[in-house]
Amino acid sequence: MASLKLFTLEGKGLKLDSEADIEPHIKELQASNDFEEIRLQGNTIGVDASKALAPVLSSQKNLQIANLADIFTGRLLHEIPAALSTLLTALLPLPHLHTLNLSDNAFGFNTRAPLVAFLSAHIPLRHLILTNNGLGPEAGAKIAEALTTLAAKKAEAREKEGETTAVQPLETVVCGRNRLESGSMAAWARAFEANAGVREVKMVQNGIRQEGIALLLKSGLRHAKGLRVLDLQDNTFTAVGARALSEVVGGWAGLRELGVSDCLLSARGAVLLFEKLREGANAGLEVLRCQYGEVDAKGLKVLAEAQDKLPKLRRVELNGNKFDEDDPSIETLREKLQEREEKAESGVGEGEEDYWGIDDLDDLEEVSDEEEEDEEEPGDVDAEEEADKEIKQADEAENENVAQERDTDVDALADKLGKTSL
Repeated sequence: MASLKLFTLEGKGLKLDSEADIEPHIKELQASNDFEEIRLQGNTIGVDASKALAPVLSSQKNLQIANLADIFTGRLLHEIPAALSTLLTALLPLPHLHTLNLSDNAFGFNTRAPLVAFLSAHIPLRHLILTNNGLGPEAGAKIAEALTTLAAKKAEAREKEGETTAVQPLETVVCGRNRLESGSMAAWARAFEANAGVREVKMVQNGIRQEGIALLLKSGLRHAKGLRVLDLQDNTFTAVGARALSEVVGGWAGLRELGVSDCLLSARGAVLLFEKLREGANAGLEVLRCQYGEVDAKGLKVLAEAQDKLPKLRRVELNGNKFDEDDPSIETLREKLQEREEKAESGVGEGEEDYWGIDDLDDLEEVSDEEEEDEEEPGDVDAEEEADKEIKQADEAENENVAQERDTDVDALADKLGKTSL
């Protein structure tokens, strides 16, 4: 594949406050309007510099990828929404812009308006990367609602004559380290139900607890039949979330990577998940990350037994769990993965340390001879009832089409952006 025509200021550490500051650095961008990828990350761009940059961005009709990560370091709280609004308004009309990276910008709740206005209106969007933005559950829910609106607008556009194949679904959502918490999961579940064509979802380290995980999986991601990558590492599953995952994972026949490390699956939850994988509905799974999840020897045995049903599995991460390193099931896993590596085409995974095999098991929990059987805890029962209650409430709210309270800041900006034709 030919490389895209690239303009980059990546990592230059420029402090661009005014038009005079930014002008010398964008002459190449001004001289040509056929750039396909722009990288601005690693600089800090103020309001006036954004205003100077905006018309140059809007002239790039062939632009496909915009990397605006880490462009507001050191900016005051009131500067960021204004600068971001200027840049996103310029990007909105670009017909081929399918990938947007806004990671490592301190947005928080105050910057929701320009984000929501753009995300709910930019029909060409296919890949969204929002990591480490400090959104919190309220702003996170607004982002999810914007993506639900986007799905409806994509559907409307497809119905127009001549646009049946031109409008692509939202394929990638990366929204990690954003404190989304369980409180925003009803909105995210609706977003994934609406955007059922999503193929890659990464929502790591968001403080989502088991009832939120269950809601996200059972009411949202179960609709994403073409899901290939799911990474929910460093959230809290317990047996409740693990059971929810086991109930939906079989519906993702094309799943390639599953990340649930640091999720407190529990011994019982791990068994539920591995038993489901053993049924054979996920034969394309290549990578399984289950570190620090209280997986014990019983769960490990089930995973080893599942190998004939997971013929493409090449990488398994299990460090930090509760079994002996010399457990026979570990040797079974190692032998299977080694056999697959030897049969692979020459060069596959070469030079990639973590491509094949099992991770280093140097931090396993000590196994006691007096270890008790993992039983149903009252807290798990309560959490599962709470999860089921939240799922039911989310479904009822959706069915009743409850009118949402209007966010005046977002609505005003959305009206402004709506006047910008695509």
